[in-house]
Amino acid sequence: MVLLSTLPAADGFAMPAEFAPHKATVLIWPVRPGSWGRDPSAAQRAFLDVIREIANGEDVYLLAGAADLAAAKAAAAGIPRVTVFEIESDDAWARDVGPTFVTNGKILRGISWKFNAWGGEVDGLYAQWDKDDAVAAALCDRLGVDCYDAGDFVLEGGSIHTDGEGTLLTTEACLLSAGRNPGMTREQIAQKLAGYLGIRKVLWLPRGIYQDETNEHVDNVCAFTAPGEVVLAWTDDQNDPQYTLSKACLDYLESVTDAAGRRLKVRLLPIPDHPICCTAADCAAYDFAPGEDMREPGDRLAGSYANFYIANSAVLVPQFGGENAASDARALDILREAFPGRRVVGIDARTILLGGGNIHCITQQVPLV
Repeated sequence: MVLLSTLPAADGFAMPAEFAPHKATVLIWPVRPGSWGRDPSAAQRAFLDVIREIANGEDVYLLAGAADLAAAKAAAAGIPRVTVFEIESDDAWARDVGPTFVTNGKILRGISWKFNAWGGEVDGLYAQWDKDDAVAAALCDRLGVDCYDAGDFVLEGGSIHTDGEGTLLTTEACLLSAGRNPGMTREQIAQKLAGYLGIRKVLWLPRGIYQDETNEHVDNVCAFTAPGEVVLAWTDDQNDPQYTLSKACLDYLESVTDAAGRRLKVRLLPIPDHPICCTAADCAAYDFAPGEDMREPGDRLAGSYANFYIANSAVLVPQFGGENAASDARALDILREAFPGRRVVGIDARTILLGGGNIHCITQQVPLV
């Protein structure tokens, strides 16, 4: 693996859309007690459900630290197309700590962004993140893929979505937050994204999902389903705090064009009918490290159906069950309309949400070249 200091766009590389063909998907075995509880087995079962579905159509690269390597290998042993790599990490958010992959159509390369636990000393979610920050380069090395070093530019994969044709979605709430790149203007950040991802236009949604601990990552609120088409997390309830956030995003999306000059087709994807909150039992199961962001009973979690993942074999959609069974089914119907050529599959994902994210957050695509 060669660590590159040039810019991908200058070298002819760009980030494909998630709905383009994949070679593989990256996940990390979940064990952190402050995210998955002292007994992470429920979260691990949910991760394995995701892995099984992805492995129907592409390879899976599962990362685990030395202490958990044997357990991860044993858990994945019956699933075809899974390779387990020994790579240390602080948690299991492959979207945010893994490489962002770019291609020139023939060659695959990765990008290692600076990771600071979603805000560093300002509002980061845990106090130590050195292992997470090293994951991207380590995986590129194991895959034999050259890696661009983005230096001190802080970015997480969940904060960006591309259409593969020059347009990128992000949120102002995240990329302009004080804990990311406070010395850079919006224009400088857009220029950085263009240089690394080969995009020509950044669409800056103002907000994300209410109570999203990542400073409102775009992957929880809005996603491309095809060039010129997006889904937007939505609620009709004007008394819900999400309404103002989603309405600001809808107004913005209806006012802009993409890099190709197209008006966007926006499908509204309602959030769960009933807010998903952390129970006393949920909170009692965590074991938080010093400096780690803690949950309290009654805390509203950032539940959203927009945090789906587009695998080769299917679109994997969070499902929350119980009183949200009707909204679970509605989300599947809307996404089947958005992805007419793909299977749309629901995954029981409440245990992933308890960790702080969802299916898109725990996956990172490796494009096929």
